[in-house]
Amino acid sequence: MKQVFKSSCSLNCWDSCGFEVTVEDGKVIKVDGDKEHPITKGKICGRGRMLETKTNSNERLTAPLKKVNGKFIEVSWKQALDEIADKMRELKKNFGTTSVLHSHDYANNGLLKNLDKRFFNCYGGITNLVGSICWGSGIEAQTWDFGSSNSHAPDDIFHSKHIVIWGRNVARTNMHLFHYLQEAKKRGTSITVIDPIYNATAKIADRYISVKPGMDGFAAIGIMKEIINSHKQDQHFIDNYTVGYQDLLSLLNQINMDDILTKCEISEEEIKYLASIYHNGPTSTFLGLGMQRYANGGNTIRLIDALVAISGNIGIPGGGANFGNLQVGKSFNVDALSLPHLQMTSRQFSMMNQAEGILEAKNPEIKMIFVTCGNPLAQVPNSSKVKQAFESVDTLVVVDHFLTDTAELANYVLPTTTVFEEEDIYYASMYHHVMNYGAQLVEPPGEAKSDLWIWTQLAERLGFAEAFYFSRTQFLEMGLSHLTQYGITLERLKEEKRIALPVQFVPWENKQFLTPSGKFEFTSAFATEKGYEGKPQYLPPKESVLTNPSLAKKYPYQLLSIHPLRSNHSQHYFLIDALKKVRIEVSEDIAKEKNLAENEAVTIYNDRGRLSGTVKIMKRAHPKTINVDEGQWHKFGGSVNLLTPDDQSDNGQGSILFDCLVNIEKTNEN
Repeated sequence: MKQVFKSSCSLNCWDSCGFEVTVEDGKVIKVDGDKEHPITKGKICGRGRMLETKTNSNERLTAPLKKVNGKFIEVSWKQALDEIADKMRELKKNFGTTSVLHSHDYANNGLLKNLDKRFFNCYGGITNLVGSICWGSGIEAQTWDFGSSNSHAPDDIFHSKHIVIWGRNVARTNMHLFHYLQEAKKRGTSITVIDPIYNATAKIADRYISVKPGMDGFAAIGIMKEIINSHKQDQHFIDNYTVGYQDLLSLLNQINMDDILTKCEISEEEIKYLASIYHNGPTSTFLGLGMQRYANGGNTIRLIDALVAISGNIGIPGGGANFGNLQVGKSFNVDALSLPHLQMTSRQFSMMNQAEGILEAKNPEIKMIFVTCGNPLAQVPNSSKVKQAFESVDTLVVVDHFLTDTAELANYVLPTTTVFEEEDIYYASMYHHVMNYGAQLVEPPGEAKSDLWIWTQLAERLGFAEAFYFSRTQFLEMGLSHLTQYGITLERLKEEKRIALPVQFVPWENKQFLTPSGKFEFTSAFATEKGYEGKPQYLPPKESVLTNPSLAKKYPYQLLSIHPLRSNHSQHYFLIDALKKVRIEVSEDIAKEKNLAENEAVTIYNDRGRLSGTVKIMKRAHPKTINVDEGQWHKFGGSVNLLTPDDQSDNGQGSILFDCLVNIEKTNEN
């Protein structure tokens, strides 16, 4: 008998879609969109639909694995957990708890995924990762400027006279914003896309502008200069609700417009056009993740924030510098789930250069790594160093559904459940404010267990079982406890399936910011407190002709690594045969210069590594630009991260994946 259930997408994505899941004879047979969802309205992407294929895949891990003499054998849960707990007990006694590293990412947006922190805090505190490969620079930058990174409600876009999509291909990564754009355009709103790649979003835009990769902040300086020189700035907002404006003016006065046009490779007419739509608002700006993945990534976002501020588009309907939406995640009582006060000691490595941290760690060395919600061998920059680091530790434990690149290196692999095999609450602190309920719909295959079950079993063995003496329902109620004052309870969520969280639909409308000054800060006190330069500044990319001409001569092309269309990061590559090959996309000028044809075999390379694949020629991409979608597994040809640098961005919280120069040659050439 077929039954249809309301559920949710678990993937780490802008959209956090509502699902209708068809179950027959204890098996998920179909995933559709929930037409009643207030934001996603029945439309879902192929990545979400793939969760049915992922759940039912014959390649799912169904029993714990232990590596013996270089080969995996199936073992009982008791043996695997006993041995892991024995090792953790021994490490705590002999080396201290920070000899254990938890390498994690955000492959699942479930609220109860925060219970991993509870486990490791009860253990005593470990070596944690800070920052984010994905969006860390931009989040930190907006925290410096506003006090948080908060976005407008989706339908506020209909108050906009102009919309600027800056570095975000919403057709690929934020499909419901794409539908809002289409509707806004029908209502007469203009759409401008700024991006080095002419993409599907650019196709519906009224104007497409290409800026040289890594130079978006410099372009924002040009737009601000034009606005101020034309006396079109919002002086009332500047005088009453900001600090540090004179520092911004000082920066702008140091840079001439000709230099901006040359280095950004844009025209004066384009600068004037952008200035006109910003001062003739309300204008909403939607910022993407790519342009903050440079060594200057934080300052890039700060300069665009400054542009939005001086043009009077902060705290008004139809405006905003929309990047993250942290007010969503802050709605939950994560501390009740994670128990941070129990952390006795800790050590932090950057998520971006965790490999270097592992290899160089002393007092204590890293002896054990736990990997959850991630595939670092494919996703973390500088894959060769990551592999070296993960192979250097005594014990590697991976919790996953499949034998990923990272899992293949492990000593123990623990099979876990998918979204339809466990109960949780799902949300995304990236776009909209609606949380979704997901019930357990089917039983997991074989002996696969939930993360919560795994942490509970290990806690019992390690002597803090009482911290996990709660049902799944009780843990969910803990997470929702901050929301009861608004009448939001787990019982209500189970009944309604979707509930809008109590967030500001127009952030900063009251002009009260969460910065130390209570104002928008062109000069950031938070930055100064952390030891960074608080004044607005321009920093060029690290790998560019501006900063390293000799390197740019050797490796003349900019390598981007954008989000794949059909996989959420690395999760679905092995499920789709068409993805099991590397595609190297090149701008038309490179194809002409190197005499490259479609589907021709080529190799891109730099001092960090080499990657081979077949050519795809990009139409209207910025000159000297190459793209390889991120997420590819090494067993299917190799990750683009074989070439990417593992340094940190200017504010220490983000990756510099896009700050990467390469060369290209036909594969049969020496």
